[in-house]
Amino acid sequence: MKPLKGFEKKYLRGLAHDLKPVVLIGKDGITNGTVRAADEELSRHELIKIKFNDFKEKNQKETLTGELVDQTGSAQVGMIGHTAILYRPQTDPAKRRIQLPAKGK
Repeated sequence: MKPLKGFEKKYLRGLAHDLKPVVLIGKDGITNGTVRAADEELSRHELIKIKFNDFKEKNQKETLTGELVDQTGSAQVGMIGHTAILYRPQTDPAKRRIQLPAKGK
């Protein structure tokens, strides 16, 4: 996936504001089940929130989010507190729910 530009991330963070976390990361960190759940939710919703329950250090959360991004082929939109926001567009353009804005709109 191509890197998101700043205005695209800002737009997606706005869309994610009212979303509830759909994937929870506990003391085991990133597992096959976590990756599978995140992949399924990204396919279904395109934009998801991930909640870190047992990781309080920022660098730990960043590392785990990076692993999840790599394994799901998504992009990190933001990190707010103990919640990360991931985005991956639907592979079928006809099924896409989220249309990223054109430059600066």
